[in-house]
Amino acid sequence: MKLSIIIVNYNVKHFLEQCLHSVLKAVKNCSAEIFVVDNNSVDGSAQLIREKFPNIQFIHNTQNVGFSKANNQAIKLAKGEYILLLNPDTVVEEDTFKKVVDFMDGHPEAGGLGVKMIDGKGTFLPESKRGLPTPWVAFYKMFGLSKLFPQSHKFGKYHLSYLNENEIHEIDVLAGAFMLMRKTALDIVGLLDETFFMYGEDIDLSYRIQQGGFKNYYFPETTIIHYKGESTKKGSLNYVKVFYNAMIIFAKKHFPGGKAGIFALLIQLAIYFRALISVSKRIIEKIVVPLIDGLLIFAGFWLITPIWENLHFGQSDYYPNEFLQFVVPVYILFYLFGILFSGGYKKPVSLYKIMRGIVWGVVSILLVYSLVDEKFRFSRALILLGTAWSSFAVLTFRLVFHWFKIKGFRLDIKSARKIAIVGHSKEAERVKQILEKTQIESELAGFIALDNSDKGNNYIGELNQLREIIRINRIDEIIFCAENLSSAEIIRAMLDLTQLDIDYKIAPPESISIIGSNSIHTAGDLYVVNVNAISKTSNKRKKRLIDIEFALLFLISSPLLIWFYKQKVNFLKNITGVLSGKKSWIGYIPESETFETLPSLKSGVLNPADMFPELTLDKEKITQLNILYARDYRALTDAGLLLKAWKNLDRK
Repeated sequence: MKLSIIIVNYNVKHFLEQCLHSVLKAVKNCSAEIFVVDNNSVDGSAQLIREKFPNIQFIHNTQNVGFSKANNQAIKLAKGEYILLLNPDTVVEEDTFKKVVDFMDGHPEAGGLGVKMIDGKGTFLPESKRGLPTPWVAFYKMFGLSKLFPQSHKFGKYHLSYLNENEIHEIDVLAGAFMLMRKTALDIVGLLDETFFMYGEDIDLSYRIQQGGFKNYYFPETTIIHYKGESTKKGSLNYVKVFYNAMIIFAKKHFPGGKAGIFALLIQLAIYFRALISVSKRIIEKIVVPLIDGLLIFAGFWLITPIWENLHFGQSDYYPNEFLQFVVPVYILFYLFGILFSGGYKKPVSLYKIMRGIVWGVVSILLVYSLVDEKFRFSRALILLGTAWSSFAVLTFRLVFHWFKIKGFRLDIKSARKIAIVGHSKEAERVKQILEKTQIESELAGFIALDNSDKGNNYIGELNQLREIIRINRIDEIIFCAENLSSAEIIRAMLDLTQLDIDYKIAPPESISIIGSNSIHTAGDLYVVNVNAISKTSNKRKKRLIDIEFALLFLISSPLLIWFYKQKVNFLKNITGVLSGKKSWIGYIPESETFETLPSLKSGVLNPADMFPELTLDKEKITQLNILYARDYRALTDAGLLLKAWKNLDRK
């Protein structure tokens, strides 16, 4: 066995499915085994593995044991000459495994290897190559110097940003998303340190591989997609604390006493520094827009007041200075609180809510105006003129910033995304149907053919015309059909179009999900058909409620209804059976072979077949109807069935 691939999963089912499809294609070029270790996910990951990937070695933990321990479970069972730790939110090229194994075979001094990684928009991920986070390297990273001087050999050591990303280099630290290691090296240096629950274990093991006399390499001759940040918020303060505390564990383990103490102190300072920055940023984000609104409104009153004084009173100082100094600021507070309580400061920006808030503000001002002492009443006309200005200024401010695409000022406009699907006719049509079922606001521009042999009415061009198609048709998003394109072709296309402001998604074969990612800092976009399974607690509750309501209705109406049934005793027994919970009004169609794979239901008096009494259903149709009923449950479906097939309520 040449290669053992280990994937630790935790609640990222759809990404895992896509990852495994790419892995299964890639292992055809290499003698390999695949392990998936699930850390007690609750999103249906275990069921996915058992149903769709039965040949994969699956370890199902009953609790979240952490990244290190989960990987170690599989490493102890692995038989490969090389061990690959692979994140579930990755996509590998078809020749990735062959290339990395060939490189390791040709470099016996290599203990570990990492590859070039890009995010879901084709942007290079700097963590593909990293240096050892010594105290000073960590200091430069934590306080932003590495970002300010990326080409500096002194400040850029954390991500080795001064090294060419397209050339092979010897590095210190491998990224945990794709961490290939020689098994004999692990036998010498040991497995992952389980003291690290999450983060830091890749740095620790990379360092120990070097200490064991081996080298770590960055190998950019193959590229993988890494949807970084799907399971954790990388920018959150909690992430900063967890990650930097892992660094403290690393420092105490590997650095001499004094050095470790300095490192720990720097880490604590960095956490407090980041916390201060984070809190300050949030405060500024909360107050900066209302502050600008307030200044704009005040500027309007400041300009309008003397004009109104000259026009109406023939003098420019009719109102006392206190009007602009104290009264107008009070007016402004009413407007700002009106916008706040109307939801006008929420994102995305809603012009309607802002306008509604201003109206609430002026109504409140006029109400208070009518109640205060007459000496504080200055001019209703100025209030109305100020309101008109406030509306114009505040709304124009939003529109201008939206026009220039300033972050945080995007308007809440339900515009459809223009999408093109790359793939053969049959698969492209299947993906189109998924899009329609996901209820995503989108407009299909058309299909893009892989070559000129498979074109239909909906095709707008071929893959080799992709850049021109995007420009001419103003495409917002490209969806690649992984059934028809190799991972390498998809990655090449993404890399070729990195300059364009385009989003990418990948539709795995035989899947109801379409996956993508727009940024390394945010969770990837995920289009999933809405599966409203009958096994959901809320649906079980609804179904039981429908059963009881109709059972009581039938019981109350039984003196009249009973005369419509031949089997009167059965009708009454069914009512009592449903009320007692032994039966349900609607169950699965009998004689189906799918029961053991579907959520359990009580025996039903009626079933989905009663919707089509005129049809003769074969086994395949029965199975489909049962699956459809279990997958997309609606209380109205039960009610409709009962109203349509009520004459069969005496069924035994």
